[in-house]
Amino acid sequence: MLFDSHCHLFDEQFAGDVEAVLSRAQQAGVKRLVMPAVDVASCRQVLDMVHAYEGMIYGAVGIHPESLETWTDADFATIAQLAADAGVVAIGEIGLDYYWDVAPRDVQRQVLRRQLQLAKDINLPVIIHNRDATEDTVRMLTEEAEGGRLTGVMHCFTGSLETAKQCMDIGFYISFGGPVTFKNAKKVQETAAHIPLQSLLVETDSPYLSPHPFRGQRNEPARVTYVADKLAELQGVSVAEIAAVTTANACRLFGIEP
Repeated sequence: MLFDSHCHLFDEQFAGDVEAVLSRAQQAGVKRLVMPAVDVASCRQVLDMVHAYEGMIYGAVGIHPESLETWTDADFATIAQLAADAGVVAIGEIGLDYYWDVAPRDVQRQVLRRQLQLAKDINLPVIIHNRDATEDTVRMLTEEAEGGRLTGVMHCFTGSLETAKQCMDIGFYISFGGPVTFKNAKKVQETAAHIPLQSLLVETDSPYLSPHPFRGQRNEPARVTYVADKLAELQGVSVAEIAAVTTANACRLFGIEP
C-alpha cells in the first residue's frame, strides 16, 4: 500500500475525472491520500471530497502564500472553524513563497505564524510550502516548535541535506515528489538518499510535477509509485519497504489508523 501525502484533486484539471483518477490510484496500490487546500474556497471543496470518499481521502485546511492577496481575519476564523471537521488531519498548505511574492513578505510571515499557532492550539500537524524562503521558513518553524508542540511535513522537498536535518531535528518529516525522479535532479537525489526512513514521506502534488517519464503531463496519485521506485533505488532498499515505511509514517503524522 502507498499513501500519497499531498495532492490537489479539487483542481479544475480533474473536473469530471475524479472517479477515474481514484480508480487508477486504487489499482496502483495507493489506498490513502491527503488533500491540502490553498484558500477558503478550496477548503470547502476539500471537505466535500473528504466526506464523499471517507477512508481514502483526508483533508488539510489552510491558506497558501500565493492566496494571500485578499487575506482577511474572517478567512482565518473560517479556517479555524473548518479545521474542527473530523476529516481534517492537518493545517495546510501553508508557508512562504518568495519566488512569486504575491503578498508582501511581512504579511506572508504574519499569516504563517498565525496558522502555525492554530495548528499547535488544536494539535494538528502542518504541511509546509517553501520556495526561495528557506532561512525564514526554518527559523519560524524552529521558533514555533520549541516545547515539542509542533510537527509536520516539508512538502515536495528540494532543499539541501543540511536544511532537511534542521527540519528533522524539530520533528518534521521530509516528503519527496516527482522532482526526485527528474534526470537533472542530482542534488535532490543526493539529499533523498540520506533521509532516514523514519522521516520519509512520498507525494505527487497532483496535478503538478508529474514524475519521469510523464514530466509535463497532468500528475495524479497513481504516479506516486514512480516516486517510491526512485526512493527505493536511492536508499538501496526494496519498493515494498519504502511503501510500508512511508505509509506508516504518514499514518503516524496525520493521526490515521494504520
